[in-house]
Amino acid sequence: MEKAVRIATYIVGLLIVVFLVQGITLAKMVKLRSDTLVTAPDVVSIKTREKQLECMAMNIYREAGYEPFEGKVAVAQVTMNRVKDGRFGDDVCGVIYKKNVVMDKVVCQFSWACDSAAKTRPINNTAYQESMAVAKKVLLEGFSLDILKHALYYHANYVNPQWPLDKIGQIGNHIFYKQKERK
Repeated sequence: MEKAVRIATYIVGLLIVVFLVQGITLAKMVKLRSDTLVTAPDVVSIKTREKQLECMAMNIYREAGYEPFEGKVAVAQVTMNRVKDGRFGDDVCGVIYKKNVVMDKVVCQFSWACDSAAKTRPINNTAYQESMAVAKKVLLEGFSLDILKHALYYHANYVNPQWPLDKIGQIGNHIFYKQKERK
């Protein structure tokens, strides 16, 4: 009988410990979740981050797929600068695919996004994979070029839009600009 009481006491004690540990763990998890939501509102889901990477990689591929590494980074950095600026869209995909209407004409921030080619898959898989690698470096690791920290605009060197902007420099076949500084 004494052995049965000891086993029953042991089992009851073990159950109490299990319930206490479970209750404490659950309370900690609830607190951790609520703290994370309060202190980190910019946390994004894996699905959202993957979509942003796809948008960024496609933009790099379409705008600078055959440029050197620095040229690809530069296009990605202008995209990120536009996201941070807030006037061009709310997130990476929003910036890349944003359309405006100017004098009854639809204008895209990145010309390829208004083209039917925007819906086709990349032709050169190697160039696309390089673009994806750069997208990961810029979007996930925060890699950037110091010279372009204020760049919001660029164009190919074979066009001359005569923008009233301050020229920052040229990387590959693109010329980069920032807003004119107010005097």
